[in-house]
Amino acid sequence: MLKYPCLIMDHDDTVVQSEVTVNYPFFVEFLKEYRPGMTITAHEYVSECYSPGYIEMCRRRFGFTEEELDIEYRAWKEHIKTTVPAPYPGIGALLKRYQESGGIIVVSSQSAQENILRDYRIHFGITPDEVFGWDLAPEQRKPSPYALLATMDKYSLTPDQLLIIDDMKPAVEMARRGGVKIAFAGWGRKEFPEICAEMEKLCDYAFYSTEELEKFLFA
Repeated sequence: MLKYPCLIMDHDDTVVQSEVTVNYPFFVEFLKEYRPGMTITAHEYVSECYSPGYIEMCRRRFGFTEEELDIEYRAWKEHIKTTVPAPYPGIGALLKRYQESGGIIVVSSQSAQENILRDYRIHFGITPDEVFGWDLAPEQRKPSPYALLATMDKYSLTPDQLLIIDDMKPAVEMARRGGVKIAFAGWGRKEFPEICAEMEKLCDYAFYSTEELEKFLFA
């Protein structure tokens, strides 16, 4: 019997390596057109996406208007239709084993549903049981506990039967509001000790390799 019958999986930089390999290069090109002369390093990009968050970074550091944010989002959606980020080593085998063992995989992400489903299909040959992506109404997106509540209602689960796997602070708020435990997906954050230190304090568990997480789930 699985320790947690349902996983609430983040997608970007938890399952696939998208922040530095896909999102950052796109953002740099977008800046060239909309903020010529302004730059940001990859390390700064990751750090500021963590805090204060991507949207706030765009507003505070680059002065993006709401119209420009909308333009950027639509351009990014077109870009990622043809750009497939690589998965983290071991995550595919873990997810397939988990699903084959009867576990429910729910994705709660700030990515679009079509891209999440594509990545799972291409890399793992499986389909998540549920996807709660950026396509939702703003009030239903993470950090709202909507994905947790909807999942528990549909599958007749209690909060102690769910475990969130995520690398960012909005998921911590979602976890607390839903009464669900959260594990820090630290395998993509090893080069950011300040992020790791804070997330270790905020989360119930912390794992720095997919192998560590797999051992925990199937212990």
